[in-house]
Amino acid sequence: MKRLYFCLFVALLLSGCARHHYPEDYSGGWHFPLPGAKVISDYGYRDGRLHSGIDLKTTNKDKIYAAFDGEVVFAGKMSGYGNLVRIVHPNGLETYYAHNSKNLVKKGQHVKAGKVIAYTGQTGRASTPHLHFETRVNGKAKDPKTYIDFKNQKRRK
Repeated sequence: MKRLYFCLFVALLLSGCARHHYPEDYSGGWHFPLPGAKVISDYGYRDGRLHSGIDLKTTNKDKIYAAFDGEVVFAGKMSGYGNLVRIVHPNGLETYYAHNSKNLVKKGQHVKAGKVIAYTGQTGRASTPHLHFETRVNGKAKDPKTYIDFKNQKRRK
């Protein structure tokens, strides 16, 4: 039985099915999600719970752009997020764009970096119109500053 599992494992490795794509491997398009915005709340713990993204503030109903090329896997309402767009990228990274006044994309749609996907808003659990931007790997929230320099609005290499 051990030999069977070993053979299956080797077959998966050789076929590439078990290969893990790390976000650092991404070589596709890039666009800052909310040009001209300033960070109003960082990733990290506040009031004893994890704030799983970064809040960016500009003006109400400002254009939100896809940060990277990918596929929309969710576009709709989701509890505290309000109107939410989730995009999965070819390298396994997933980005969340929340509190939108209006989503402009649909589930299953492929988007290029720089495509307008929504407008900023105050839906869900939000005290002011803004973009809540999250990055996730394998379903776990990661600090977006790992991938993006928000001060200079550039992608980290």
